[in-house]
Amino acid sequence: MTSIEQTAPTANNFLKSIIDEDLKSGKHSSIVTRFPPEPNGYLHIGHAKSICINFGLARDFGGRCHLRFDDTNPAKEELEYIESIKESVHWLGFDWGEHLYYASDNFEQLYLWAVYLIEQGKAYVEDLSGDEIRAYRGTLTEPGKDSPYRSRPVEENLDLFSRMRAGEFPDGSRVLRAKIDMASPNISLRDPVLYRIIHAPHPHVGDAWKIYPMYDFAHGQTDAIEGITHSICTLEFESHKPLYEWFLDNLPVPSRPRQYEFARLNLTFTVMSKRKLQELVQLGIVSGWDDPRMPTLAGIKRRGYTPAAVRAFCDQIGVGRSDSWIDVSCLEECVRTDLNESAPRAMAVLRPIKLVIDNYPADRTEELPAANHPQKPEMGNRTIYFTREIWIDADDFMEVPSKGFHRLTVGGEVKLRFGYIVKCTGVVRDEQGTIQELHGEYDPASREGIHTADGRKVKGVIHWVSATHAVSAEVRLFDRLFSDPNPDRGAADYKQFLNPGSIETLSDCKLEADLSRSNIETRYQFERMGYFRQDPKDSLPDTLVFNRIVTLRDAWTNKK
Repeated sequence: MTSIEQTAPTANNFLKSIIDEDLKSGKHSSIVTRFPPEPNGYLHIGHAKSICINFGLARDFGGRCHLRFDDTNPAKEELEYIESIKESVHWLGFDWGEHLYYASDNFEQLYLWAVYLIEQGKAYVEDLSGDEIRAYRGTLTEPGKDSPYRSRPVEENLDLFSRMRAGEFPDGSRVLRAKIDMASPNISLRDPVLYRIIHAPHPHVGDAWKIYPMYDFAHGQTDAIEGITHSICTLEFESHKPLYEWFLDNLPVPSRPRQYEFARLNLTFTVMSKRKLQELVQLGIVSGWDDPRMPTLAGIKRRGYTPAAVRAFCDQIGVGRSDSWIDVSCLEECVRTDLNESAPRAMAVLRPIKLVIDNYPADRTEELPAANHPQKPEMGNRTIYFTREIWIDADDFMEVPSKGFHRLTVGGEVKLRFGYIVKCTGVVRDEQGTIQELHGEYDPASREGIHTADGRKVKGVIHWVSATHAVSAEVRLFDRLFSDPNPDRGAADYKQFLNPGSIETLSDCKLEADLSRSNIETRYQFERMGYFRQDPKDSLPDTLVFNRIVTLRDAWTNKK
């Protein structure tokens, strides 16, 4: 993990310009930002943008960034989500230090401020049902109408609110509402709900409370308590900004934060609604929140994406005020760019077929040097083993070659990566006619190049592994979870766009022997195949499981 002081500065954007002006004018002597997730699910790639913005701004301007859980709904929140969020922020490369907070730590103060609003005649206890409240609220073109309980005396409101806290009333029977303006053109100002009754244990404060503040009531006041200077959120909260400011104007808060909005991340071929991601988990469509096909940070971490690649992606897409769609290929290309620089190379045969080299001694094993990275000699070499029997990929053999096929054919020659030129002399079939193994011969003088002893040039180069030394592994080829660029559009059921080919499991792949002893965190480029890493949950020393992180190039280009 890197601290926020160690990561690179973010590019200029409108938020940096605002903060720079605030510091130059003396409005603030230092800045305090916060990343305030609700612990009702795992973080996804969209949250990564917010994390990078908030922690990045604090880093760039020498301020601090808080991690705060806006934990106001115990019916949907779990300790599992809290711990996963902490892990994801750390994995992405940021550290909040001593500044870890919970909105629930301020429940007593928030309650007192709700009482203050009642005493000021600016809040009342509501007996209407949820459906009735919605009906009374009006529409975008029609004003709302006053609740019959809006004129309750202050004393009665105080008594009922106290009894709500004491747990005397069942869930849904009463709420506390702010008394603002039922005719406001901004629906969020039409007497919004401040508190509701929930008889459920809270993951952080236990059973201490029977009433819980709404997010809109807790959020701004908690910003004020923490001394947040720049409260940065996505554009869907822009319509809530007048309510955010109304609470600050009407309560004796200790500081005055200011809200700023930026465009959320919209990523193609992806669903980022936490409700829908949870549905995928609950229906068993994916194996869990950390399924490597999920856009959660836990999922892409397990798949093998690097935090550096995710940070580079967030920096590349920038920070703006206009909603736009980013093609997921941009994220994938950031991963490729990062891994191309850092990933050692290895050979893995995913669909193995045996090639027996008849003119190579059966009792001989030859050690061949192979570069760990073709452009980085400092990464050194590894040893690979050449033997009479080797595995090649079935896709690299074609008995009747098509036009332009430059790999192995009967009577044809091919260069083995780091090894010799071999010629296929025949095939062995079973009773059903299925090819069981290939036979061939090698050219002993061809190890150093792509020419045979008599000077013929061989066009194709293929990867391979020794059948004697190879280790077996399961390899999971992950692809995009959805086949449509916008699976979450309109009223369509996003599940109809699930990609049936989002995972292919290959059970008896053959890998270089050294991969059985590799660090589980190491990402490799399997030559000609893509980038891979061991699955951190399922891979064991005697049962290797590798995940494909990303292909070597965008395989979807021709599908669009």
